[in-house]
Amino acid sequence: MDGGMPGGGLRSGGWPDRITLSGITATGYHGVFEHEKRNGQPFVVDVCLYTDIRRAAATDRLADTTHYGELAEVVKAEIMSGPYDLIETLTEKIAAAVLGGFAVQAVDVTVHKPKAPIEVPFGDVSISIHRERT
Repeated sequence: MDGGMPGGGLRSGGWPDRITLSGITATGYHGVFEHEKRNGQPFVVDVCLYTDIRRAAATDRLADTTHYGELAEVVKAEIMSGPYDLIETLTEKIAAAVLGGFAVQAVDVTVHKPKAPIEVPFGDVSISIHRERT
C-alpha cells in the first residue's frame, strides 16, 4: 500500500506524479443480458494513480509507494465481483476500492469491454472516470 503523500502530493509546478497500470485483465460476469452473466467475458482495466513519489524515490523503499502488484489484485477482484448490469457500476466500484485501499490523491479508471454484445463491428467499448479523495 502507499506510504503517504508528503508535500500535499504535488511536485514542483503543481502537477501530481502518476503511477499507471494498464491492461489488467480478468473474466467478469457483467452485462444486461443473461448470457453475459452466465458465461462471462474479458474485461480490461487501466488505472492511473495521482500521488507523490518523492518519498519513494528518496528512500528506494517499496513501503513508501503504491505496490502495483497489490493494486492489480484489487482491480482483478473487483472485475470478478458483482455481477453488475453496467460497466459504469464496475468502473465506480474499482475507483472506490483504489481510493479506499491506497493513499493516493485521485484515480483515473478505464474499463474496457472488448467483447460487448454489439451487432456491428467495433474495436472496443470503454468507460473512463476520474475520482478524487474526499
